[in-house]
Amino acid sequence: MIVVITSEAEEDFERIGDYIAQFNPSRAESFVEELLLRCQSLARMPLRFPLLSRLQHADIRRVPHGNYVIYYRVDDANVYVLNILNAAQDYEAVLFPDD
Repeated sequence: MIVVITSEAEEDFERIGDYIAQFNPSRAESFVEELLLRCQSLARMPLRFPLLSRLQHADIRRVPHGNYVIYYRVDDANVYVLNILNAAQDYEAVLFPDD
């Protein structure tokens, strides 16, 4: 499978890196790299992580990494990384802004 990083997820990488860099610039770079590797690892066995329990109809899955959660969707050939959010964020408001 091919992992596709959406523009929203790219913005999340940048936002997370900028936030961590305020406190520890070297860790910001390594943490964002870890997040990217975690996303790339979804190419192998992408269905191993659960669907969002109350929103299974949306076919969005999540995988934790530290204090962050990677939200993604799978089709026949690709894994689409939708967003990477702090676990304390209201993911529904970000993933479903029109609801």
